[in-house]
Amino acid sequence: MTRSTLPLPPGEFGLPFLGETLNFFGDPDFATKRFQQHGSIFKTRLLGKPTIFIQGADANRFILTGENQTFQVSWPPSTKALLGKLSLALQSGDLHQKRRKLLAQAFMPRALAGYIATMEDITRHYLQRWQAQEQLTWYPELRNYTLDVACKLLIGLDNGSQTPLGHQFETWCKGLFSIPLPLPWTRFGQAKQCRDRLLQTIEQIIRERQQSADPGDDTLGLLVQATDEEGNHLSAEELKDQVLLLLFAGHETLTSAVASFCLLTAQHPDVLEKIRQEQQQFPDDRPLTLESLREMTYLEQVLKEVLRIIPPVGGGFRTVIQDCEYKGYQIPKGWTVLYQIGTTHQDSTLYPQPDRFEPERFNPDRIQSQTVDQQKYGYIPFGGGIRECLGKEFARLEMKIFAVHLARHYHWELLPEQSLDMVTIPTPHPRDGLQVRFGQRE
Repeated sequence: MTRSTLPLPPGEFGLPFLGETLNFFGDPDFATKRFQQHGSIFKTRLLGKPTIFIQGADANRFILTGENQTFQVSWPPSTKALLGKLSLALQSGDLHQKRRKLLAQAFMPRALAGYIATMEDITRHYLQRWQAQEQLTWYPELRNYTLDVACKLLIGLDNGSQTPLGHQFETWCKGLFSIPLPLPWTRFGQAKQCRDRLLQTIEQIIRERQQSADPGDDTLGLLVQATDEEGNHLSAEELKDQVLLLLFAGHETLTSAVASFCLLTAQHPDVLEKIRQEQQQFPDDRPLTLESLREMTYLEQVLKEVLRIIPPVGGGFRTVIQDCEYKGYQIPKGWTVLYQIGTTHQDSTLYPQPDRFEPERFNPDRIQSQTVDQQKYGYIPFGGGIRECLGKEFARLEMKIFAVHLARHYHWELLPEQSLDMVTIPTPHPRDGLQVRFGQRE
């Protein structure tokens, strides 16, 4: 049977042009419901384009190993417009690989080790503030916390969440995954205006660094000095888009991950108790290092399980650049494919009782029972292949430092009468913002 005669995957295209876009943005279980109905592959129409959803470790391997040959990175139109055409997220091929190598210099172990003290200082400051508040809606506070860390370590800006840049950034984030109507009262229209203002501020910071005798040792300082293999520096124009992307990656998805840690450990006090028992091996007066953090193996398992249960990103878009087939169905050139992170992490053949919060499933002995492909493509909270999240180690470092200080010194409990249902756009978070009672441990 030739590819052209193979059937298209099952599914409905929905309304003309719009397709099922409104359902996709409005229903957190959009993909799960359709996978239950159609199996591991289905078609729909999103944002005017025919789109195929596929799930499972094998599907992820198929997409992520076909990068630049069968598939090319793709984003919804709103995301493309707001990230900017020079952003690493939109680059592909050789240019993407070159830029990735250059930006990676800001996330090498030596650079990460230099970030620890600042992360600890900002973490302590926020924890003390929350203790004084006693009762709070935690998610907006966590957004301020991760934005302050990102602004300080990426561009050297103190208390970023309280600056005009911080307020503009929040509005910009809200438009990233929206219907791209550039009208002044739409989320997208407001985000577009904020992007222009953000870039003006970021450009000013970049120009000052480029003209300074000491560009600094934060991420921007490293990027201003970084050169590619031909000895070229990043232009100010490109630096603006890359800095905006790094601020987003170091804030939006990380806030979701940290909030999920707070929620799941509040719901599972036995897990929190085990984290605290492990922490007793590490004296409180000894500074944290990459080495000591690496030795916290149970905490590592907990954080992995948090990212399995509630991954900050649900999947990834790709454009089909060459006709192909998967599981007996044709995937035509020009269509969009969306590989799945969230539903793969709920695959009961990979993770028995997938709804259960069980950090021990990441015990090395149990992981070894999976095949190499299952390990590599069945757990992908940071994506995979040549486009795996560049700031992954930065995110893991911040999560760990936050978790250590929180678990050692504080207790928190969920307040009653609140909705813990997850809103998934732009990243997962509890509907009522995670309301807690917060205090210092005896």
